Amino acid sequence: MIPDSNSYFSVPHNFNAYLSPWDTAQGLPSEDELKDMQSVGLKLLTEVKSLEANCLLQLRNLDNDAKAVVDFLKLQSRKVDLVLQHVLEKEVQEGQQVKGNQFGGSGISITSTFELNVGDYHKAHIYLHAEVVALLCICQVIECTPIDEDDDQDTLWHCQLEFSQILEDDIEQLVKASLAVQQKMLKKRKQNIDKQRR
Repeated sequence: MIPDSNSYFSVPHNFNAYLSPWDTAQGLPSEDELKDMQSVGLKLLTEVKSLEANCLLQLRNLDNDAKAVVDFLKLQSRKVDLVLQHVLEKEVQEGQQVKGNQFGGSGISITSTFELNVGDYHKAHIYLHAEVVALLCICQVIECTPIDEDDDQDTLWHCQLEFSQILEDDIEQLVKASLAVQQKMLKKRKQNIDKQRR
């Protein structure tokens, strides 16, 4: 269980996730076991992002002349991240695809074409394309309610899943991504307000 999960806020955002039922008889995996479950591509993306973050942090401590170099390296690292994520998403995915609509450092919210049982655990691959985040974790279903739709359509389900086992680096990625999404939302809202005032 993630400690003090209420300390993380969630932001609305569309993303893809793939869920596979997790047998609780085997217990939750340790951090090392969770790392071993990652595909080669996922391990590579995680390692590249970690190296980039460390290098960019060191470069920021240089004088103002280094700003152009830092900006260029950020652009290059984003291109590498995008290529790696594209390759990852093209891999054969394990589990059933669901549409994510909200995320944060403590869990995700999804829309599913099938009902999830509250209390069940799932292995989840999560892909936040716009924020170049891909991760593997174990989640527990804490809520699942039907969405009222027209009679002609199949029932959709709105489900909340809480992280039960996730790597610390992945929580950090999610928190940074949620802050970035929030900044974009605030910037867009400000632009809309400015347009209305004109």
